[in-house]
Amino acid sequence: MNFESFIKRHRGAFAPIFDPVLTADNTLYMELSTSGSGLEGLDEQQQDAEIFRRIEAAGTIAGIGGYLENRSVYKHTDLFQGDAERSIHIGVDVFISAGTAIFVPFDGEVHSFANRQVHGDYGPVIILRHEFEDRAFHTLYGHLSEASLDGLSEGRPMRAGEKFAEIGARPRNGNWVSHLHFQLIDEMGNYRGDYPGVVRPGEVAYYRVNCPDPTPLLLS
Repeated sequence: MNFESFIKRHRGAFAPIFDPVLTADNTLYMELSTSGSGLEGLDEQQQDAEIFRRIEAAGTIAGIGGYLENRSVYKHTDLFQGDAERSIHIGVDVFISAGTAIFVPFDGEVHSFANRQVHGDYGPVIILRHEFEDRAFHTLYGHLSEASLDGLSEGRPMRAGEKFAEIGARPRNGNWVSHLHFQLIDEMGNYRGDYPGVVRPGEVAYYRVNCPDPTPLLLS
């Protein structure tokens, strides 16, 4: 069974990542693709205000989207300088207020973590390792608060439903609007405290298999 089928089959075994639970009714689909974001020409403060204005205007509690979007926003950051081909987003973003709690979706342990302080990077990031039916897989949480890393250690057990992190804010979250980058990862390779969240178009065939759409785990 491939990884995407495995996740879909066991979706009901996962605990909610947010409280209140996110649903199709209380979230707004938010597009940040090169052609559809409507944020071009806005400075950082204006972008943040516009994103949260849209969420409030829709009567929702969060914005969500971004899987396999082609985005131009990365080319303006330090991390992506010299690698303009990296533009395909392979996680899902949840746009929600800084300080919002994040909960463990499935029993596991801390695989690795880091504080990646380069403009455009994850900022504080935590990767959890899970195992179910003799299959190991990973979940990645980027753009956290720095306090989320306090007291962490690799191998620390994590229980489903346990609060373990919070949404971070500019500039220490990688200097992005407050949101969670959530990503599923089957094989981690040699990565620790990091894993690509944006890839080149020519790499999509591999990454869409190794990192399938995690939206079903975010919305109930």
